[in-house]
Amino acid sequence: MASEFISLFVIVAIAAVCPIVAKIIPNKLVPETVFLLVAGALLGPYMADVIILSDSVSMLSELGMAFLFLLAGYEINPKSLTGSQGKRGLATWVASIALAFLLVRYLTDFSVSHIDGIAVSIALTTTALGALMPILKERGLLGTELGDSVLAYGTWGELGPIFAMALLLSSRTTWQTFLVLAAFVVLAVVVAVIPSRARKAGTALYRFLQENADTTSQTVMRVTIVLLVGLVTVSAVFELDAVLGAFAAGFVLRYVLPEGNKSLELKLDGIGYGFLIPVFFIVSGARIDLSAVIAQPVMLVAFIASLLLIRMVPIVVSLSTSRDGCEMPWHNRLSVAFYCTTALPLIVAVTSMATKAGALPASTASVLVAAGAITVFLMPLLANITYRVVDAKPLEAAHEIKEHPHDLNAIIHDHMELERAAVEARRRRLREVARSSFGPWGRRK
Repeated sequence: MASEFISLFVIVAIAAVCPIVAKIIPNKLVPETVFLLVAGALLGPYMADVIILSDSVSMLSELGMAFLFLLAGYEINPKSLTGSQGKRGLATWVASIALAFLLVRYLTDFSVSHIDGIAVSIALTTTALGALMPILKERGLLGTELGDSVLAYGTWGELGPIFAMALLLSSRTTWQTFLVLAAFVVLAVVVAVIPSRARKAGTALYRFLQENADTTSQTVMRVTIVLLVGLVTVSAVFELDAVLGAFAAGFVLRYVLPEGNKSLELKLDGIGYGFLIPVFFIVSGARIDLSAVIAQPVMLVAFIASLLLIRMVPIVVSLSTSRDGCEMPWHNRLSVAFYCTTALPLIVAVTSMATKAGALPASTASVLVAAGAITVFLMPLLANITYRVVDAKPLEAAHEIKEHPHDLNAIIHDHMELERAAVEARRRRLREVARSSFGPWGRRK
């Protein structure tokens, strides 16, 4: 018991320090998540062995992953799935999974007829939407054209692999899996419809929950936790991955509260990002065997390159051929594609399933998770550079430097100020939208 508390103390200490370290780096070029992963890897059982991955710590990590996908599902607007961009996002993901199976089939030693190759194929099509949400919020991109596109394409990059995991990595026959999924979907719909109707009818129970939402009873928060843990438990009973239950809980919560609830969202962020989600990322890092990663650098680079080919290229093509996407500047299309190539949580989930089934060596899983961790740093960085460099108007700067080479420092400073002004304008616009969207009771107008 003492060793478990020591491990937990180390984890929460890392979680407290990492935001400070991330803040020191100018322009927040390195997301906080990267520091959580690296610290976990360095202090985990494969290196310093300070963090012990006991059952208790693993359970907290699972809850952290559940909260991450709950918040991701809650943030998704149904229009992201059914709108024109959402439909193209689905088509793009289907193209990505087809490319992934072809690549794994012909260019690797994995077999697409077995769990190892299927798991790798699915991992190559993922988008870490849950990990991206705080990054997009920090950079003031939510509510912008670029942010909406990331959500539209990224939603299917998260939802598609979740269903693919349930269908293709199950030990059941295909028809049994379809029946189980259908039963789960029916249950989720029932869980969503009953409280939604109770809310619209203004029943006594609903009024009680609302009246005590911000008291010591925290009724709405407790019911939300019941929803999350309940659907995750049903997923476990049905032998589905916990990710499906957590994601479904987020969708259900959004259906019940379509206009949102700022008070509840702040509490969920507090528990999730304040405690459980950092635990998930640190424990994910602790499960990476750095010696195995160092021993297989070719596989590491190849997996990241494959992600760029399979996930990024179809998105750029889709945006460049759609009517809405064609109106988007080229650098914004690249930024959307870079963001949507960020992958980690689902790579952790899919490799864990394959490893537990004995189909994927732990060393290979470490390499794939490490590659996913690198994308959390690399892809948002490339997206940010692509997006922000254009704000600085580099071509105009080059022309001015050519005309007035002696004013080099002043020209660079002026164009960096242009970029900073553009970023601040986006953040100010986002704050104004947020203020106008919420009423006095924390509800969206």
